[in-house]
Amino acid sequence: MSELTRFLLSENDLPRYWYNVLADSPVPMPPVLHPATKEPVTPDFLSALFPMELILQEISTERYIEIPEEVREAYKLYRPTPLIRARRLEKALGTPAHIYYKYEGASPSGSHKSNTALAQAFYNKAAGTKALTTETGAGQWGSALSMACAFFDMELEVYMVKVSYNQKPYRRFLMETFGAKVFASPTNLTNAGRSILEKDPESPGSLGIAISEAVEVAATSNGVKKYSLGSVLNHVLLHQTVIGEEALKQMDLAGEYPDVVIGCVGGGSNFGGIAYPFLRENLRNGQRTRLLAVEPTAAPSLTRGVYAFDYGDTAQMAPIVKMHTLGHSFIPPSIHAGGLRYHGMAPSICALYDAGLIEAVAVPQRATFEAAVLFARHEGIVPAPESAHAIRAAIDEALLAKQRGEKRVILFNLSGHGNFDLTAYDAYNHGRLEDYQLPEEAIHSIRERLPQVPEQIGA
Repeated sequence: MSELTRFLLSENDLPRYWYNVLADSPVPMPPVLHPATKEPVTPDFLSALFPMELILQEISTERYIEIPEEVREAYKLYRPTPLIRARRLEKALGTPAHIYYKYEGASPSGSHKSNTALAQAFYNKAAGTKALTTETGAGQWGSALSMACAFFDMELEVYMVKVSYNQKPYRRFLMETFGAKVFASPTNLTNAGRSILEKDPESPGSLGIAISEAVEVAATSNGVKKYSLGSVLNHVLLHQTVIGEEALKQMDLAGEYPDVVIGCVGGGSNFGGIAYPFLRENLRNGQRTRLLAVEPTAAPSLTRGVYAFDYGDTAQMAPIVKMHTLGHSFIPPSIHAGGLRYHGMAPSICALYDAGLIEAVAVPQRATFEAAVLFARHEGIVPAPESAHAIRAAIDEALLAKQRGEKRVILFNLSGHGNFDLTAYDAYNHGRLEDYQLPEEAIHSIRERLPQVPEQIGA
């Protein structure tokens, strides 16, 4: 075991391949369905939204997909990211556990989202795409894609969930600095947005609504614009596996191997990014690492949602996928972890969770910020509210190890910094932050809000 605190790789250690969990998953992935016909989608339908190379990655079962050299060169601005032993936090907790975190906030945009943003921008540019549309919750994905589009000389329209647009203005400023146009969703610029505003002029928005707007703009652009998604889809989680591949090498440098790997989940990208390479080691090489996904009690799709086919967006324009869902019409409360306010979850994570290969837990907002502040005061990094959910679970694991008097090696993904989220910390520090528990009646009504799919598909 090393006495170092930071475990660093050189540019030569930068992964050359993304890992595709579909190659090793013991459970088949359910089909993706057309939102209108409810039959399996065709490449022609998807090509209105995505370039063909990303469509092929979406359905690929190849174990490894080579990272283009242009993307690797862009990665070198910040990758490999550091693995850090949280020694000061361990001491503060008085735990025998060893806590490590992979710090993705080291990227120029401030989060792990750059890992797929750069890849998606590259493939779109190579296919001749002139402009992209996207949604963003807290703004980390919008920031990352704005930077990537600047690098590859493409225009970008970002539909930012209105509550986050107002809560986190500095994220908008950053996106605009990179050259993106940012709109508070729901807007009056799309049919989807106008429909929502007619029903509720004061709608705070949701990721589902923002997705609807971005998809509509791309789908009606006659091919001029494509749509880019920052989580949920297989190709997005694929691009994020550089995190876990690097972490495997860095844990080797530390002379330890994690008993548990933790990540927050909203759509699933950063959790899949760090967890999937470790899942491969479980499935292929006999390791027994627990993989723990952490979500907010305000949007508990994994722990309380229904595993069923549902639309990926509110306006029912995006494909239907099988996932743990709170229902596509779900409007989450205005919690500060805007990136986790989604009604569903990545289908691959859902299938693996349903098979018992992944664990999940939901944590409340105040306890999450309590953990974030404790972490900041001992480790010096103010975490994004989303990442703080992973910190809460890591601290709970460390305290359990202390209670039981056992050594435990804990690894979590610190997926972004919270330097643009200080209004949330101000609310917590002055006692204005509230917890929210999704009421049971909201869970009971999910199934009646789901699309009806053909019986042979839904079985």
